[in-house]
Amino acid sequence: MDEVYSAAMTSPQQILQTVFGYPSFRPPQDEIIQTVMEGGDALVLMPTGGGKSLCYQIPSLLRSGCGIVISPLIALMKDQVDALRQVGVRASYLNSSLDSATANKVEQALVAGELDLLYIAPERLNQERTLSLLQRSPIALFAIDEAHCVSQWGHDFRADYLQLSILHESFPDVPRIALTATADARTRAEIIHRLDLSEASQFIAGFDRPNIRYRIALKHNAKQQLLQFLKEEHSDDAGIIYCLSRKKTEEIAYWLQQQGFNALPYHAGLDTGTRADNQSRFFREDRVIVVATIAFGMGIDKPDVRFVAHLDLPKTVESYYQETGRGGRDGEPTNAWMIYGLQDVIKLRQMMAGSEGSEEHKRAEQHRLNAMLGLCEITSCRRQVLLNYFGDVLPEPCGNCDNCLEPVDTWDGTESARMALSAVYRTGQRFGVKHVVDVLLGAETDKISQYSHDQLPTYGIGKTLDNNQWSSVFRQLVARGYLSVDVERFGALRLEEKCRPLLRGEEQIELRKDSKKKEARRLTKTFQSEDMDVALWEVLRECRRELAGEQGIPPYIIFHDRTLQEMCVTVPQNMEQFGRLGGVGERKLDKYGPAFLQAISEHLASR
Repeated sequence: MDEVYSAAMTSPQQILQTVFGYPSFRPPQDEIIQTVMEGGDALVLMPTGGGKSLCYQIPSLLRSGCGIVISPLIALMKDQVDALRQVGVRASYLNSSLDSATANKVEQALVAGELDLLYIAPERLNQERTLSLLQRSPIALFAIDEAHCVSQWGHDFRADYLQLSILHESFPDVPRIALTATADARTRAEIIHRLDLSEASQFIAGFDRPNIRYRIALKHNAKQQLLQFLKEEHSDDAGIIYCLSRKKTEEIAYWLQQQGFNALPYHAGLDTGTRADNQSRFFREDRVIVVATIAFGMGIDKPDVRFVAHLDLPKTVESYYQETGRGGRDGEPTNAWMIYGLQDVIKLRQMMAGSEGSEEHKRAEQHRLNAMLGLCEITSCRRQVLLNYFGDVLPEPCGNCDNCLEPVDTWDGTESARMALSAVYRTGQRFGVKHVVDVLLGAETDKISQYSHDQLPTYGIGKTLDNNQWSSVFRQLVARGYLSVDVERFGALRLEEKCRPLLRGEEQIELRKDSKKKEARRLTKTFQSEDMDVALWEVLRECRRELAGEQGIPPYIIFHDRTLQEMCVTVPQNMEQFGRLGGVGERKLDKYGPAFLQAISEHLASR
């Protein structure tokens, strides 16, 4: 393929406009690009949808040689390469999906200097054959995508990433750029250490995704809550629903199909063909919902995912941030919706207790789960707490989470909390929530009789609250660290040191009121402008769908929704006007301008 840019194009700005069709960089893209252009190393932390890819793609086009991108995402390399080829970039990939003849052709093109970008999986890069190939080839830079995979503390850890320090050893003069959307201070330090990036410039663009609306509610009837959410807000949208177990993903997917939704399951236990087919349909078709475990994870780069729902509590704040970050990569309004209950916590703690990790690792996991539960139970701005977890600061409440939009009612829970803690203590810290609540309510059960708990001073002292209210008190005490759940003793509640001041009367506690009031709604429909011609929107989507089908590529590779929206508002009438749209570079203008202009013209004539 002939490249669309020429040697005369010497500036990043020219490449940005001519090849990618964007008028200007977002900070700090230009600084990062300049650093790498000058041969320096860079560590880039930028939120998903922030434009990380351009930070290595543009220097690869302007520096001599080929940019080598190390990516763990074999399943998505083809889409990334297809997108680059659409704008005239000579891109390819090397991974296990290629037959030997095709792989040989790619290798020959690399050695001959006929490629601008090459995507390689880390396990392939670490092979002697590949390193030898790179030694014989002109290399512009190394880009290490999803660099947090190097962290042994993270749930995305990949052992092959530990070997990538070899790049610095074997190619000391080739600049490296490590990129991630998720890395707290500890993980960043680990990336620097393990990839030998001590001299690298660091660019931390912040973690905030302002287009995402965070909403968390209590689980009381998961299926009906989900159905209401989808029908009221996302009946026509693509989205991801995360569940904790494989069985549940299939159950929910098939149930949604019965409700009229195009829902597909995805988990590691599915056979390879089904899994690949379901992933492909998600990327290539409109309005597909994937119901998945965390196996459907890193690198999900479909820009028009309008919601990410969690039917179970994620293990960590990092997981929650990453998973919700798979929505709204086009910058358009998106919902991050979650329901949870104390049962989720107990289940997760049981899983942790049964894992094969070290005691240190288990303790770290426990702390992370506590932080996740704390995020659920807070009464203040969720975005502030979420960003603070990563060391980022949001000076004012965001105005775009459920707690900001509908402030939470609280009540003085001091006396009730003391009753709850006392009941846990007097029953010997041997029982779960249900039994302790029965004691407080003065219930007459066989278990209470068996252990003579009807003789305790706490028996029947809590009748001013009902069962649900007591469950809420216990859930919040666990979330705030006053109580813990002993999973080795079947979910028994245990007092923590933190509860002593509360029991002694030295501390007050405000608890949130659980409410089944209508949750905060959002306006995340794809088209927001009053000027938008909705009928034209559907015409343009169909045009895009047909063009994508002819080439066997996902529709968003041709144009993102945002570009179609701009067409609906500005209604271009000629090639010059079409070329001014965001995301329309020279190659796409020539290739697609006539088809879309014709579709617009026919639509206007039919009105």
